[in-house]
Amino acid sequence: MRRVIRPTVFLAIIGLLGGIAYRYFIDDPIEATLPYYLRSSLHGMGITLAAWGVHLYFTSRRSAWISKWPLLMDLAVRSATMAIVVASTALVLQVTLYAEWIKTKWLIEQLPGIVAISFFPSLLVLSAFELTRLIGSRVLFNVALGRYRSPVREARVLMFLDLAGSTSLAESMGELRVQGLLTRFFFDIDGAIVAHGGEVHAYVGDEVIVTWPLDERMSGGRCIDCFFAIADSIAERADSYRQEFGTVPSFRAGLHAGHVVISECGSSRRQLAYFGDTVNVTARLQEHCKEVGRNLLVSAELLRHMKLKPAFAVEALGEARLRGRAAAIEVFAVERRS
Repeated sequence: MRRVIRPTVFLAIIGLLGGIAYRYFIDDPIEATLPYYLRSSLHGMGITLAAWGVHLYFTSRRSAWISKWPLLMDLAVRSATMAIVVASTALVLQVTLYAEWIKTKWLIEQLPGIVAISFFPSLLVLSAFELTRLIGSRVLFNVALGRYRSPVREARVLMFLDLAGSTSLAESMGELRVQGLLTRFFFDIDGAIVAHGGEVHAYVGDEVIVTWPLDERMSGGRCIDCFFAIADSIAERADSYRQEFGTVPSFRAGLHAGHVVISECGSSRRQLAYFGDTVNVTARLQEHCKEVGRNLLVSAELLRHMKLKPAFAVEALGEARLRGRAAAIEVFAVERRS
């Protein structure tokens, strides 16, 4: 919910200030009175929130029908919808705030042009949004700044989370249905990841890699909170999964903290790549979950950076020699108390 409320409030303020700016710079100076400024601010805020409402609809599960369309058609439909909603909202607010009835001739001659003009800014904004979703906002920002043109060493927390039993699911359900299950699963857990400050680094087959900066905010254990928030999110949708796929996805995860080397890789398609022992240990921890029959394993290194909440029970599993690594590490299983 916070994920929606904060940008909604921010955009409402932006729209309000935009309406005031429009009144100050564009309109007749004679109309520069307090009532007119108030109307203009409400006008701007209403138009901005209408556009935001369209965006929220098309990024929710309710718009799953359009996600199967080609991207160009998807963008065209969303841009046209946003243009029509924005133009209609502007028209309704004009009548409501200024008590000015719109003439039929104006609707026939002028309104289509306004919708067409609104279409292109909508297309531009939505295209930028799709680019951000494809690359990731943090990646796009850092690539633009050139932060990782040369390798950089950073302290990070990593979580490798994978769908349990995906191979057997593929045999029983078929690869296409399992991919549909994965697509749905990754969509449904994204809200919990974002709400807990995580950033999706990559999707690799049936696995998602999530990362956080290793800073003072990690002391509260939000990466562990994230895992159980994901569990709650899937549990809430259990009936829907059973109805659509005949099963509820289960998953395992490994969490570890340490230094990683981050660098841009590739030429025709650039991406940020993570290198180092921390990456390897996290991947092996996730694999080790299956061997010890636990859903969440964390390293001693990660636990040293946080104070777990009383709701969590930690069990020491001793030192483990993970595949491909000579030195053993201390491993802990974390569960929620009953």
